[in-house]
Amino acid sequence: MSSLETPLVTQVDRRPLLGYLTYLVAATLFALNGTVSKVQMLHGIPWYRLSQLRVTAAFVVLVIVVLVVNRSAFRLHRSEVVRMAVYGILGIATTQSLYFVSILRLPVGVSLLFEFTAPIMVALWFRFVMREPVRDRVFGALLLAFLGLAMVAQVWQGLTLDLIGVVAALGAAAALALYYIEGEKLVTQRDPISLTMWGFGFAAGFWALLLPWWNFPWETLSFTESLGGYGPAFPGWAYSAYMVVLGTVVPFALVLQSLRHLRATQASVVGMTEPVIASAIAWVFLSEVLSPLQIVGGIVVLIGIVLAETSR
Repeated sequence: MSSLETPLVTQVDRRPLLGYLTYLVAATLFALNGTVSKVQMLHGIPWYRLSQLRVTAAFVVLVIVVLVVNRSAFRLHRSEVVRMAVYGILGIATTQSLYFVSILRLPVGVSLLFEFTAPIMVALWFRFVMREPVRDRVFGALLLAFLGLAMVAQVWQGLTLDLIGVVAALGAAAALALYYIEGEKLVTQRDPISLTMWGFGFAAGFWALLLPWWNFPWETLSFTESLGGYGPAFPGWAYSAYMVVLGTVVPFALVLQSLRHLRATQASVVGMTEPVIASAIAWVFLSEVLSPLQIVGGIVVLIGIVLAETSR
């Protein structure tokens, strides 16, 4: 899930094609991570423990990165603590956790469609709460998103999707919206890498207090399975390693690199490929098949999200 995008300062030397390709690779890695994470949960690791593992291990990796590139960023001002805690716990930990709940009960691509409505929530927040100017297209975006999600959920058949999964996905969207709103403020005070490190740090601390590590069910990672029956079998720890390194840290770094060559709106439009790629990957490896009408609904949702992304 690509919930780590943070705007960078505009650079002079822009190469848009390189930016698009870099972001596309990141979106693909994030998309594959949905299937990889679901495989682990299907083998018995609880969603909350998987979330704990992801944010904690990613935090450790980011600490090493910050140690190398910017040690001064470890200094956290007292005025930042509360907002950083909100950013880490309600933004990062909640988004990750509810996303895992939703993909356990819904097709991965469908879950991402619901979660990716976060930009619409952000635009509405700035329009009605912050009273900032927002183009009227946001209302068209909202209408399209509702229409598309109704098609995906097939509401005329009495909601064919799991209700808990839908609620979790919408909750993840709300948490992701908060992540974007808080991140937009906090990134003016520190660099994106250290900001993410501290966010993951508070998320990891939250889980450590709630779920002590000495009770972690390590035996749930003892399985061995090939992904979807294709290729060699991988041990459970390899799936977890992918989730942390190639499913979190590396695509985040690629997103930051792509934003040296793309504007935020350009990057966000490319990011809309993630649900599409995730659906294709889940179809191949998890046999999650969407009906033609659900696919059309997904396209309608993506159009609505693009309109919302460009409304501010």
